[in-house]
Amino acid sequence: MGWMVRGAPDLSVHDTFPKLMLYHAAVRGAHPAWREKDFGIWQTWNWSEVAQEVRAFAMGLKALGFRRGDRLAIVGDNRPHLYWSMLAAQSLGGVPVPMYQDAVANEMRYVLSHAEVRFAVVEDQEQVDKLLEIKSDCATLDHIIFNDPRGLRNYSQPFLTSFAKVQELGRGEESTHPDFFEDSVAQGKAQDLSVILYTSGTTGQSKGVMLAFSNVIMSAKGAIDFDRLTGDEEVLAYLPMAWVGDHIYSFGESLVAGFCVACPESSNTVMHDLRELGPTFFFAPPRIFENLLTQVMIRMEDAGRIKRSMFHYFMAVAKRCGAAILDGNKQVSLSDRLLYALGRILVYGPLLNVLGFTRIRLAHTAGEAIGPDIFRFYRSLGVNIKQIYGSTEASVFITIQPDGMIKDDTVGVPVPGVELKMADSGEVLFRSPGAFLAYFKNDEGTKATKTDDGWVSTGDAGFLDDDGHLKIIDRAKDVGKLNTGGMFAPKYIENKLKFFPFIKEAVAYGDGRDYVACFLNFDIEAVGNWAERKGLAYSGYNDLACKPEVYSLLADCVDQVNRDLANDPHLSASQVKRFLILHKELDADDGELTRTRKVRRGFIAEKYAELVTALYSGQSHCDIEAQVTFEDGRKGTIKANIAIQDAQIYQPMKKAG
Repeated sequence: MGWMVRGAPDLSVHDTFPKLMLYHAAVRGAHPAWREKDFGIWQTWNWSEVAQEVRAFAMGLKALGFRRGDRLAIVGDNRPHLYWSMLAAQSLGGVPVPMYQDAVANEMRYVLSHAEVRFAVVEDQEQVDKLLEIKSDCATLDHIIFNDPRGLRNYSQPFLTSFAKVQELGRGEESTHPDFFEDSVAQGKAQDLSVILYTSGTTGQSKGVMLAFSNVIMSAKGAIDFDRLTGDEEVLAYLPMAWVGDHIYSFGESLVAGFCVACPESSNTVMHDLRELGPTFFFAPPRIFENLLTQVMIRMEDAGRIKRSMFHYFMAVAKRCGAAILDGNKQVSLSDRLLYALGRILVYGPLLNVLGFTRIRLAHTAGEAIGPDIFRFYRSLGVNIKQIYGSTEASVFITIQPDGMIKDDTVGVPVPGVELKMADSGEVLFRSPGAFLAYFKNDEGTKATKTDDGWVSTGDAGFLDDDGHLKIIDRAKDVGKLNTGGMFAPKYIENKLKFFPFIKEAVAYGDGRDYVACFLNFDIEAVGNWAERKGLAYSGYNDLACKPEVYSLLADCVDQVNRDLANDPHLSASQVKRFLILHKELDADDGELTRTRKVRRGFIAEKYAELVTALYSGQSHCDIEAQVTFEDGRKGTIKANIAIQDAQIYQPMKKAG
């Protein structure tokens, strides 16, 4: 029997996250709150234990001189202790500033200095070393606290302290000031600054988005009510803590609803830990769902003939009626229902078990558009996956797809409390309780994004369909025109290309030009497996990128995209005429992607200007030399002679009439 909640918290009273933590500790203290896998074993803390851990760390911060209004940076993989440090800072009236754990020292320098961070809590030696490298450039940084002591025994800097030592200080401080913690928590108000989240910086320097407690709590509450989430849910926290998606799903919603959050052992064991944990509620960007599907298809291609035939037969059944059964469509025939039930025993159930999706009753995806085929694949298996639309400035939730009204080409309807309208330019504007306070130390940016009466510009172009569902076309600033007059929506084209498991990244160009051309990155795992089955020898990514067979494989994907675009009256002129396969994978360390893996199209165009020129000059090959960053941080260069291939262009489909 699941845990029965004895009444949800009154958010007019429990209006900050520390207050919500104390509420759950008092009302349902024995209920699991956090889990972490360490050395292969899942450890669990209940709400009462979490409150004690947070209290001890907060009092330790107080002993070190942490003051109301101070900023505390948090750097590392998803760890309960790092989430607890957020709560500890907020309990003292401070502001957590989570940072991307894979950011290089120079990126960290900007955030630490801009946010005027005094304290930093980091996961391990790797993060300590990065902060030590830049500490002299960060005038306000006084204390660095580490969670994992391995490798740090001989570090003697006086400003360096372990998490456990700070908690020990806190317990001593608590003995002399027993009421301080609760009194400090009680001073917090809904309108107080809760967190500063820095945007990924797709087009320039990242901005610090200031969110109040009320922003995050009310946004989380709206989504919880919309999807009927309960305190019985269990989620896996594996996405960057600096990303607003993780902040809402792993922190905000957990503290509002009171459900359990589990942290994987490491970034390398996420998929294994996902299968072992079996969460009930799962959030992932499309690339995660795409990667899972790619792995499934690779494994099936390697399976025996009988198993492969059975898989494809029952997947055809699922494609025909699975989503309709999930939506409660009563028109599905009895024979299809019986076949689907048999498929659940023989194929769907075992497959969901392998994926770790056996217990999932709800899944969300956002960040980019998900491919319709991928979306339908999961829904056909009985996974209630929904697309949402949101932003950091919205505390995530703007729209969610409602049960029974799922469309694969829209992002749903406004969450209750959210208002939408379209600007004359086609840009989507919203107003909601989750709308951010302002950008930190950036009044000009705030005024350009948020009006005095609360309307926020999303930067995305879209429209509402006849059912009131929002459809996003592209970033408003990126929507352009070809010289022929046709619309050019690069992100839309890139997403269609990335729907194929062989294509990992795509960068489209065409605004102000005669036709559309693309850079492509392939998925090394998917294409490598394909090459091995074909008996095609290769030494690595660069070698595969030169193979005519790989060009032919990706040309088939481009061809299918062009066929689809030819049937779209708005985008038929945007068919891809020429493409090339880049000699290296696009990398955030090389500045080509943001830390949330969004393409920095302008930077790439500047870095590979000669390749862009070659795509539009009729050349069949182009020499390139580019700097790359290796995994150990060393810089190097890669030289290549890149082939450029023409694609088939199709006549637009004529309208019936």
